[in-house]
Amino acid sequence: MCLSLLAGPPRTRAQLAEAMRRRGISDEAAQQVLSRFEEVGLINDAVFADAWVESRHHGRGLAQRALARELRTRGVESEVIARAVEQLDAEREEETARALVERKLRSTRGLDQEKRIRRLVGMLARKGYTEGIALRVVRQALEKEGEDTEFLESCFPD
Repeated sequence: MCLSLLAGPPRTRAQLAEAMRRRGISDEAAQQVLSRFEEVGLINDAVFADAWVESRHHGRGLAQRALARELRTRGVESEVIARAVEQLDAEREEETARALVERKLRSTRGLDQEKRIRRLVGMLARKGYTEGIALRVVRQALEKEGEDTEFLESCFPD
């Protein structure tokens, strides 16, 4: 059963354990199988987490916080999550946030400034970016467009 599950998308040890539990396999038998799979390299949560972070950051633009949340829901241990998300440094996260805002700017043209700022900052917040990064990137993008950012600066000074 585990081999057939591993033939599909990658899974964590916790996901496989849960699948085995749902099928009525005893916890003791499941742990023996999963331990053996780890020994031979068929299951490796650290490799899974690294690949997940790279894929989801590159593909969806998710920040460290969102990626950590997703990995936690897949049963990855906290230490493994911390090491995996460390590969995203602050500079890379900010570059990605900047690219996301640049793409979204086009669809917000014509909206009043307050609504535009809310949409841009909200989009970054949903992807796990901190308030500081989101506001800084949005402010810079609007200034680059020639927008007056006095409203943003008065509400959220640096």
